[in-house]
Amino acid sequence: MVSGGTYGTEEIIHGAGYRHGILILLFLPVLWCLPTAFMIGELSGALPAEGGYYAWVRRGLGNFWGFQEAWLSLAASIFDMAIYPTLFVFYLKQMSPWFGAGNHGIYAGLFVVVTCAALNLAGIRVVGITSLWLFFLLSAPFALIVVMAPFKMGALTEAHAAPATAGLGLLGGVLVAMWNYMGWDNASTIAQEVDHPQRTYPRAMIAAVALVALSYVLPFLAVYFSGIPASSFGSDGSWAAVAGLIGGKFLGFQWLRFLIVLGGMMSAFGMFNALVMSYSRLPLAMARDGMLPKFFAKMNSKSRAPWVAILFCAVCWALCLGLGFKRLVTLDIMLYGASLMLEFVTLVALRVREPELKREFRVPGGLTGAIACGIFPLLLLILATVESGNEVVLGMNGLAFGALIMVGGFVSYLATGKLRRNVRGVTAENAEAT
Repeated sequence: MVSGGTYGTEEIIHGAGYRHGILILLFLPVLWCLPTAFMIGELSGALPAEGGYYAWVRRGLGNFWGFQEAWLSLAASIFDMAIYPTLFVFYLKQMSPWFGAGNHGIYAGLFVVVTCAALNLAGIRVVGITSLWLFFLLSAPFALIVVMAPFKMGALTEAHAAPATAGLGLLGGVLVAMWNYMGWDNASTIAQEVDHPQRTYPRAMIAAVALVALSYVLPFLAVYFSGIPASSFGSDGSWAAVAGLIGGKFLGFQWLRFLIVLGGMMSAFGMFNALVMSYSRLPLAMARDGMLPKFFAKMNSKSRAPWVAILFCAVCWALCLGLGFKRLVTLDIMLYGASLMLEFVTLVALRVREPELKREFRVPGGLTGAIACGIFPLLLLILATVESGNEVVLGMNGLAFGALIMVGGFVSYLATGKLRRNVRGVTAENAEAT
């Protein structure tokens, strides 16, 4: 659920250049991914509960901060999830410009939302199988780029030089890389639906960090040595043009470009599909705890999917279709980062409050190691917060807009106080009856 392949990484190289971009892609797994993966490995193994990170924070820091964790995650998901149907439509337009006219692209984006919601309503097994096959299929075109690019080493330096265009810059490249490397905690929300999560999660986290890093770095190294200038990565979807240069034509057909375009659509679809499963579990867990109306906890009798939560989330995500990529990424990281910091604080809080809690995996270094684990992610998130001040959303500074959303979490917690009191009352009555 963290990586849809190399798609979406174009702005890293365009903003930072090959050398800096590749260094970013190599160092971020150490500074950003591994600390997060270690934290997720310990907490998911110790507390494999429905709701994942929401349940951890609620147990470690209390109801108030548990609610804020869920609120921030859902708010971030609104921006995050709007990216994938938008990318799907972008690649679709490479095949048929018709989808770039009028509202055709919006309708295609809605198709992605509706289809993925239906797949999730069918049950988790359908989602798991679909996402796994999509990952391997969308990785195949980049494997071909890695194999073919060395045969054109230096040959494309001048012949296909692209004009320089304004990019995100070095800082923007770091932010986009952070977005491509984030989401490690999403799988935790379905921990109860995974066999042996205490052993599965820590191993899967570490293996996934290495696999994802390789899937990003190897294609860029291959293209770098082919001589294609960094300015060729001028916009989202530039991998299609680069693939056309490397693969050339066969019988007049740019076959590798076609595979990249098709893979881009599959990547966007697959990531959206997997994340629907994760994010829809948050309203379910909150409804069970009395923090949302109880109808959010309604389950499909056959697939056991939380159908009300899925439909509610799908409507929210559909309303955000068509927003700009750069703005979405910046706001997404800011809100996601706030929720991630609550998880790192929870890691330390549980070490102090529940030292005897059974942990199949522990962040090394004792309590000091648990505290140090969150330092580099915090520094990177401060960087992202500063950058958000350059964005404008609904006529206001991006940082102010994010702060407004966070304040909304405090207000919503107070507004749902009656629901929590009712749940506690019912729980107490049931306890007395038994």
